[in-house]
Amino acid sequence: MRVNGPPRTRRLLLLLGALSTFGPLSIDLYLPALPALARNLDATDDSAQWSISACMIGLALGQLFIGPLSDKIGRKRPLFIGVATYTVASLLCATAPSITVLIVLRLVQGLAGSAGMVAVEAMVRDLYEGRQMARILSLLMLVGGCAPIVAPVLGGQLLHFTDWRGLFVLLAVISALLLLAVIALPETLRPELRHAGGLRRVRAGFSAVVRDRMFVGCTLGTSIGSIALFIYISISSFVLEGGYGVSPQVFSLIFAVNSVGLVLGGWFNSLLLRRFTPERLLVAEALVALVASVLSLVAALLHAPLAVFLPVLFLTILSGGLASPNATALALTRHPANAGTAAALLGSTGFLFGALFAPLASLGGASAIAMTAGIAIARVGSWLAYALVARPQRATPDPAPCAGG
Repeated sequence: MRVNGPPRTRRLLLLLGALSTFGPLSIDLYLPALPALARNLDATDDSAQWSISACMIGLALGQLFIGPLSDKIGRKRPLFIGVATYTVASLLCATAPSITVLIVLRLVQGLAGSAGMVAVEAMVRDLYEGRQMARILSLLMLVGGCAPIVAPVLGGQLLHFTDWRGLFVLLAVISALLLLAVIALPETLRPELRHAGGLRRVRAGFSAVVRDRMFVGCTLGTSIGSIALFIYISISSFVLEGGYGVSPQVFSLIFAVNSVGLVLGGWFNSLLLRRFTPERLLVAEALVALVASVLSLVAALLHAPLAVFLPVLFLTILSGGLASPNATALALTRHPANAGTAAALLGSTGFLFGALFAPLASLGGASAIAMTAGIAIARVGSWLAYALVARPQRATPDPAPCAGG
């Protein structure tokens, strides 16, 4: 069922998809330059990885504030301010004199970029419901998935002409262009669904969301699953460039190919949704992702050559794109009056888990075994959360009560 006769336009999906790229762009563009950045700023590999974690923490915390705010005043104004702030923060990152300053600025950049991520999910919830919402989220993964495909390749090739500072300037230019996209977007939150705000109303919204078992299970599943993705993102350049000896340019191509796999996972899921409901697919798709991650761990333990390790890693990343859109749809569909709050909790928990737990995988060294073992462990936890907490096949079709609805 459609909520408000949403415009079925490719333009709207492209704009929403572009705005959902703040996370991938903020992280993936400069991944090929991460080892060189560490050398340039006289920082350890671990400190350089914290420039990724700081951005993820910002992306997480910002959503907790912007989500409830967007439920009060609408989606466009917080989105516009966030994108504008992101542009300024990107320019400041380009001038950072030390790794400490860069980490602080990356935190600010993440706080600002979170506006794009939470607003997109809330807008989709404003416009769509149920299986249709899951399909739209899968399609947005296809559009937004272009960022992790193009970004590392572009970053790796630009390193022929500039250094990591130039990549942050490019981020500022891209975000300035996205600011124009925000102006073109319609306001999707209907006036009757807005609330008066205040701490009491915010608490009521959070309380209504976290009392929903389906929401809690799906949020835990996607958040624990995001640890796997962020382990791959933060360690893969050290594994492939340091362990296998590939160049930054070759690494950027490998990363792009694997990102195609993530996009294909979302596309396969959108095809499956033509025949099956998100409730039926969720746990099975999480199990497929778990099996794929175990295969990549076995390849790492056997010290498989690059020609064997890369295809298995590709399947591991592809399988990670299957369940996530369904979990997001199932988590949001029961909370129309708190869509911003629900999207904020869902998105922020994922980034917080990734930021806090992904660095643990490299404590003993950024090796292929550490990376694949961390991914496999995270996917075990994700599958258990979906199967034992969310239990989607036992869900009732009726929406949960929403505070202030």
